Amino acid sequence: GLLRGRGLACYVEWTGGELTETVRIQAVVDGTVILFSGTQGMGQGLETVFSQLLSEQLEIPIDAIRIVQGDTDQVKGLGSFGSRSLFVGGSALLVGAKDFLEKGKELAANELEAAVEDMAYQNGRFEVLGTSIGLGLFELAARQVELSFSTETEKSLEERSWPNGCHIAEVEIDPETGSVKLVRHGSVDDTGNPINPMIVEGQLHGGIAQGAGQVLLEQAVYDSEGQILTGSFMDYAMPRADDFPFFKSSTYTDAPCLTNPLGAKGVGEIGVVGSIPAIANAILDALWERGVRTFDMPAFPQKIWKLLQKQSRETI
Repeated sequence: GLLRGRGLACYVEWTGGELTETVRIQAVVDGTVILFSGTQGMGQGLETVFSQLLSEQLEIPIDAIRIVQGDTDQVKGLGSFGSRSLFVGGSALLVGAKDFLEKGKELAANELEAAVEDMAYQNGRFEVLGTSIGLGLFELAARQVELSFSTETEKSLEERSWPNGCHIAEVEIDPETGSVKLVRHGSVDDTGNPINPMIVEGQLHGGIAQGAGQVLLEQAVYDSEGQILTGSFMDYAMPRADDFPFFKSSTYTDAPCLTNPLGAKGVGEIGVVGSIPAIANAILDALWERGVRTFDMPAFPQKIWKLLQKQSRETI
């Protein structure tokens, strides 16, 4: 019959890379605010999360936010790597929004002939405290002929974030063919404060799928002359949707990160970090009763079949 195994892996990941990032925020007379960010979205939902954060800070509709990323002619930046983009770049955004509003209070005070300390901001409007006298954010921007309503902020954090968690995988192996099937996978991950829970869940599921691909399918193969043989998706075994069960992921959010103002932890790689050893351990657990103690990834059917045949011959 089938061989079944379960594997568990607990991890603590160091995330952050470089801890300095820069943002520029500019109000435009067309009714939009442009965020220039040194980080670069590459499918992890940065545009959505940054728009969400800036919309909340400036109290304006999210569709009034425009994001410009990855253009060092506009603002210097270190890019996206090491699960740093949100908790470093997002922290710069948070501080930058405060600087932007302080600049707005100064400009509004000058326009309204009031003291800066008497200015308040709410619902997209700068007002003199205790009065109804004020200017809307974009009305103020339209009045700035000589002074630009724009601020640039550099933010440096002192420490990184340490997401952690536990992944459990269950596999079935057909000893007649060596085929390995991932039948269940669950995880609990400490993500700190999830700014956008749906995107966090997507990051986790994508990471688990990537980890499963590494353990079960993916391999760069070269010939004796150094020519790659798996140079396209015709030959390179990328995982597909039907290679996976439904993933059951839970996030622990009661321990916000204390090293950044968002309370967020880097989550871009934690699905990979937890899933690879969990699935590999499940395969070894399934093979243990047949005497197999180790294998080299990826767990191709022919590789697993040969291991089982070798162990069978050695025990005769």
